[in-house]
Amino acid sequence: MPFEGGRDERMKQLTFAERPCRDGSKRKRPGRKPRARAGVPHAKRPRHVRWNPLHITMRALAGLPSFRQQRLFVAFELALRTTRRPDFRIVEFSIQHNHLHLVVEADDNDALARGMKSFSVRANRLFNAAHGRGRGPVWAGRYHRSDLKTPRQVRNALVYVLNNARKHGIITTKALVIDSGSSARWFTGWSEVRSLREGSPPITEPARTALLRTLWRKHGLIHPLESPARA
Repeated sequence: MPFEGGRDERMKQLTFAERPCRDGSKRKRPGRKPRARAGVPHAKRPRHVRWNPLHITMRALAGLPSFRQQRLFVAFELALRTTRRPDFRIVEFSIQHNHLHLVVEADDNDALARGMKSFSVRANRLFNAAHGRGRGPVWAGRYHRSDLKTPRQVRNALVYVLNNARKHGIITTKALVIDSGSSARWFTGWSEVRSLREGSPPITEPARTALLRTLWRKHGLIHPLESPARA
C-alpha cells in the first residue's frame, strides 16, 4: 500500500548501527575501535631454516620513555651482551626511541622461539630496573619477523637496521657519521668508515650463515649515508 504523500516505498528494517540516537544524531560505529598501529597477527609463523638470517622488529608499549635515554640504552646493551645461546645469535642491532631492530640467526624454530623469549624477558626485566619500576610489560605484542633468503634481502636489512637512525631523523648530517645506538661501530661491511671503528669488543656475536657472513657483499659494501629502503 502506498504511504501518505503518494510515494510507493517498502518498509526497511534498520540495523542497530543505522538507528539514530535519541537526540537525533548519527550513532557511532559500535564495537572495538581500531588501534593506531595494527599488531602482528597471532597466526602460525612459517618454519624457520638455519641458513636464513632474520630481521626482527620489537615495538614498545605506548607511553614508555625513549629507549635511547642513557640508562635505558645501557640496560638494552646489557640484555644484548648477556643473551648467549649455542643455537641462537644476535648479530646486528639498532635501538630507536620506541622500537628495536635485530638481525639474528637461529638453528631452527625452537631455537628462534627460545632465543627471542630469552632476550625479550631479559630486556624487559633490565628496562624495568633501569626505569625504576618494579614490574610491567615493555613490548607491544608479538615481534615482527622477516626471513632473509637472498643476498639482496640481507643487504637491504643491514642497511635498514644500521642506518635506521637516519630514517627516523636522529642523524641528519651528511657527514660520515654512524649511529652509536646500534652495532654500526663494530660492523665490518662499511665502504667509507673503517677508521671510525672502535677497538672495544662487540657486544653481539659473529655471523655463521653464508648469507650474513659473505654472500650479501656481492651487491657492494654499505655506505654510511645510504638511505634505508622500506622494510
